Amino acid sequence: MNSTPDQAAPQDRRIPVTVLTGFLGAGKTTLLNHLLRQPQMEGCAVLINEFGEVGVDHHLVEQVDETLVVLDSGCICCSVQGDLVRALKGLFMRALRREIGPLRRVLVETTGLADPAPVIHTLMSEPFIAERYRCDGLITAVDATHALAQLASHREAVRQVAMADRLLITKCDLADAAARAALAARLAALNPGATRIEVRAGEVAPAAMFGCGLYDASGKLPDVAAWLGEEAVRAAARRATTAPAWRKGAADVAPPPRHEEGVASFVLTFDAPLPWFEFSDALGLLLQVYGARILRIKGLLNVAGDPLPRVLQCVQHTVYPPTSLPAWPEQPPYDDRRSRLVFIVRDLPRDEVVAILGSFTGQQPRDAD
Repeated sequence: MNSTPDQAAPQDRRIPVTVLTGFLGAGKTTLLNHLLRQPQMEGCAVLINEFGEVGVDHHLVEQVDETLVVLDSGCICCSVQGDLVRALKGLFMRALRREIGPLRRVLVETTGLADPAPVIHTLMSEPFIAERYRCDGLITAVDATHALAQLASHREAVRQVAMADRLLITKCDLADAAARAALAARLAALNPGATRIEVRAGEVAPAAMFGCGLYDASGKLPDVAAWLGEEAVRAAARRATTAPAWRKGAADVAPPPRHEEGVASFVLTFDAPLPWFEFSDALGLLLQVYGARILRIKGLLNVAGDPLPRVLQCVQHTVYPPTSLPAWPEQPPYDDRRSRLVFIVRDLPRDEVVAILGSFTGQQPRDAD
């Protein structure tokens, strides 16, 4: 973790990769069918994962050509070092030899039971892949008609939601307003910082799928507030400290399901610039010891000796390559140039995180104002 980031590189020319996940029946194939008909998807390769020896889903995808690859040797979270790496290498080399058109981006669809973290890890850590591809974001499709029950019963569904940069709420045309509102509240509790987009009949704009990762900041300052989601996380923390409606006797509100217990989010700030190597050591220890419990970390850091804000992202044990924005945002609260870290964790006390960060950096992080 002691690497030095690129100092506001003019442009990241690596091929962006979007990871699309979502629990069984969330409508990922319907989304793909709609997306592949859009002109904005020209130059996009699609990797479809299959679970089992006989692929089925790719027969449901309407546009099948030389840039659509089926990975059908097993769940992608278990075989990322095999099929996924070979497929990405193969696509790059075929484009280099001009056997296919220019490769502008890649969309990877996982199975409904996949843990997306190993996919992100492969994009970050496999040398050939990391030099040529960058993770553009993790998007989770969520079924408006069945997600509440799935989140109550399946840890995989909870992890997919908690790790997401963006949530696509599918089948909204089949769910009434009350059901959508209940699901929105549940998702806000699990991942308050993720943007939620309602989808009807599988129709989603390609722009909604891309640009989640804040990597390509060339030419403009990105919307840091929307990406970090700090205010939403703080609001969720405030709600968590008040008595929920179901305890107040509301008959139509169910108590929170067992599988959501232990998932929490919080924001930490540092008043003074951070020593980079000491902070890196602290983060490395956190991920080594508690990586399985750390679902996401996002941060905007004021690093001692660096005039530019540094962007930090982690998914479980994996750290995205740190990058710098072209300037500090001028809008409050980011104009105060304090370091800010947003955590989504499971069964990890905030005090444990604070103790490790404080002992290494010499600063006591505190809750955001």
